[in-house]
Amino acid sequence: MSSTRCRWAAALGAVCIAGALAAPARADWHAFRGPNAGYHRDVCGAVAVGHARCLASVNTNSVGAPLAVAGPSGYNPAQLRGVYGLAGSTGGTGQTVAIVDAYNDPNAEADLGVYRSRFGLPACTKANGCFRQVNQSGGTSLPASDPGWAEEISLDIDMVSAICPNCHILLVEASSPTLANLATAVNTAVRLGATEVSNSYGGSESGTSGSAGAYNHPGVPITASAGDDGYAVEFPASVPAVTAVGGTSLTMNSSAQRTSETVWSGTGSGCSRTFAQPSVQTAVLPASGVCSRRVVGDVSAVADPGTGVSVYDSYQESGWLVFGGTSVSAPIIASVYALAGNGGSYNGVAMPYTLGRQGTNLFDVTSGRNGGCRRSYLCTAGPGYDGPTGLGTPIGAGAF
Repeated sequence: MSSTRCRWAAALGAVCIAGALAAPARADWHAFRGPNAGYHRDVCGAVAVGHARCLASVNTNSVGAPLAVAGPSGYNPAQLRGVYGLAGSTGGTGQTVAIVDAYNDPNAEADLGVYRSRFGLPACTKANGCFRQVNQSGGTSLPASDPGWAEEISLDIDMVSAICPNCHILLVEASSPTLANLATAVNTAVRLGATEVSNSYGGSESGTSGSAGAYNHPGVPITASAGDDGYAVEFPASVPAVTAVGGTSLTMNSSAQRTSETVWSGTGSGCSRTFAQPSVQTAVLPASGVCSRRVVGDVSAVADPGTGVSVYDSYQESGWLVFGGTSVSAPIIASVYALAGNGGSYNGVAMPYTLGRQGTNLFDVTSGRNGGCRRSYLCTAGPGYDGPTGLGTPIGAGAF
């Protein structure tokens, strides 16, 4: 690393990593502090306007190589379902959660099988009709493979499995991460019967109006990652019809009971420059100094690599890895929608605002920040709604 790099760390201010450290010369490598302090890197690099990057972050060693572990090391399905009040839920039958990503993961089905078998989840295969993998048009001729996006795909389908073991999974792979191709893939997912759609990627809001319509399918909740670069707004999380999912740093005890949940310093948030504010947001925003446009996010879930999740990925990787990023939280929330049976006449983003009650079915995250901003609620957690964590994290599926 040729120069000092700073990243916001919750409750610590800016953490700076000096160029003298023995670290790879790549802009997507960061140190983090937390229960599992160490290093992590973004699995997808920076992209040009009109493209999106995936928002998964894999834990690494000190020189940036993925930190392989002999077995599952991050949070597992029982822990995630327990801490979010979902342990007793048997929902998901008849639901199909679509995962929209770019490029192909040739090992997706096999790796999914390893993950589900390890944690005692029912098999989800092409043969039994639970798992389906198609291109952006719905065909079986899949795009070129990519190791970074393959890691993203493994993360996404593992999180659906963790939260909603009875759900079917539809993986729609765009030919490339252009916003146009990803929008086509979202429309295809809905056309093929998805009842929820998760999007773990983001890009600049510039020039996105032509793609926004793909993320508005009344009756089909659509989630999107809020971003991994701290206080900033990304597309498609900023689309008014989308449930924008922020990230938290989560610790729990041996009984999967929450001991702490705060803002993850990397999560995106802020005021859109492009899209109008959903009417359901108006009532929860401060009466003065209010952003007049769409505010990101709506709800949140774990995303801090320091409190990361177990994932199995073998495409040019070693198998068991630990991941963070808001690519974790978006499929978690899509799967909670699925457990609730989704919305019928509701637009997905309206549900937590209409049905949610902080302290009852949403945990109100009240501490931490993801940067500095003039309107503090956009980047700093506090009682009630705030940008980094929205209305909070799930306590059961009642808010969804």
